Amino acid sequence: MTRFSTEGRTATGRDLFNDKKKKKVAERSPDTPATVRLGEHGRYQVKSGRLAGEYIARAFPKPPTNARGLIAEATGATEEAAIAALQDVIDAREIRRTDDRRADPATGFAVPSVEEYAEAVAQVALSRPQRAMLTALALADDEGLSEMRLASAAGYKSKASANRAFASSGLLIASYLSLKAASDVATSEHDGTTFLGYRGEQRKDEDPGNWILHAELREAVRNAR
Repeated sequence: MTRFSTEGRTATGRDLFNDKKKKKVAERSPDTPATVRLGEHGRYQVKSGRLAGEYIARAFPKPPTNARGLIAEATGATEEAAIAALQDVIDAREIRRTDDRRADPATGFAVPSVEEYAEAVAQVALSRPQRAMLTALALADDEGLSEMRLASAAGYKSKASANRAFASSGLLIASYLSLKAASDVATSEHDGTTFLGYRGEQRKDEDPGNWILHAELREAVRNAR
């Protein structure tokens, strides 16, 4: 039975399989594979080939996205072995992330880490108003923002429209990270907000309380600014 390395690692860095051609190339760099095989695993794009004498497979953000950086890599005795090893690395990474999530005491929701939120925010197709709301809430910290102030931050005239857009951004992030709300969360058009944060204390009967982002999401958004 052929032996091969299943050693892999996760990291961030430049795309070493970037195949953009320069105008003039004197000779091929030893770090540039002659051919690159493209594939997918989960939410990531996989690039594989022979590099510097060994077969290597690397995972990157899946297009279309503005995000860049190496997600994970692995090597093997063959290209297929390298790809299989990379898939194992990615799967183990996902299990570790899921196990490390914090349980929200109010809802029971398993809150993603800063690392997970940062990856999701960088890759999902959030609109400019949605990103504006997340930024405003991240800067508001533990105080959060009222529905009116949140709507104003994103340029909405209607609180209802802002709430729908806010919930929609939560659903996009949840879909990317494969998140699920606690089973006792009531079904409504605003379910997506559970994945982003929670309501603050209700001060008046007509005031539902400020929107407050989960601390992990706040940090991820602030770091991305």
